[in-house]
Amino acid sequence: MPRLSEVIATLENLWPAERAESWDAVGTVVGDPEQEVSRVLFAVDPVQEIVEEAVKLGADLLVTHHPLYLRGTTTVAASTFKGRVVHTLIKNDIALHVAHTNADTADPGVSDALAGALDLRVVRPLVPDPSDPHGRRGLGRVCELDHPLTVRELAARAAERLPATAQGIRAAGDPEALVRTVAVSGGSGDSLFDHVRAAGVDAFLTADLRHHPASEFIADRAHGAHAPLALLDAAHWATEWPWCELAAGQLDEISDRRGWGLRVHVSRTVTDPWTAHAASDTTSSSMGAPN
Repeated sequence: MPRLSEVIATLENLWPAERAESWDAVGTVVGDPEQEVSRVLFAVDPVQEIVEEAVKLGADLLVTHHPLYLRGTTTVAASTFKGRVVHTLIKNDIALHVAHTNADTADPGVSDALAGALDLRVVRPLVPDPSDPHGRRGLGRVCELDHPLTVRELAARAAERLPATAQGIRAAGDPEALVRTVAVSGGSGDSLFDHVRAAGVDAFLTADLRHHPASEFIADRAHGAHAPLALLDAAHWATEWPWCELAAGQLDEISDRRGWGLRVHVSRTVTDPWTAHAASDTTSSSMGAPN
């Protein structure tokens, strides 16, 4: 049975901390390097619900994509939400390790997992990592479809293949336009719009798209600028959850090769914060109509 320090060294090899963004907070948050590890749980969010799942599972290590303390703190008091997470982890001898932007740019990384979930063929990174001589690491992925789909059909595929959330998939652009190439980026992606334009793809699927950037981006197409035919906006959590399965598989393979016998699990608890969706009646034209 490996010690935590051995498992963490393996995780750091998969997702080196030095490849995280300067503002990020990755690595081990809680844990005794000498403790033994037999069961590992992967999840997107280090929230109390996930920690309690780890306790119930008997996990020794929780690996999450999102950091617990991204902006630092001055307290871990159990009276605070995050402090309660820390107290629960320590009381139950559960370590917490975070792989965030260092997992985003990895090969394979978060966007590879997203592309795989949608059955897209990865061609190259959307924003290549200049330190990678092989040109495989970087943010986002440029992908090809096995056969063209309309925007509406691509949105339906995403809704079917990604974990179900209240939001589902929103699309901007002509629903009947044909899509052959797609850029994908797990998590918030509207900061990548310039790279998406330069990639010359037909559509961009990501999360957390805001009104003004999305509106201006789509308007570029109407004014003759080269912009994708469509934007597809999924729930943040849903675009990153496929990475948990990918990452768990990577650790599982290493465990088998080294004879560790780790039991590696993926949480299927939905931690997307949105819990309900009331669709508007788009067939109605009553907006502003007289009674």
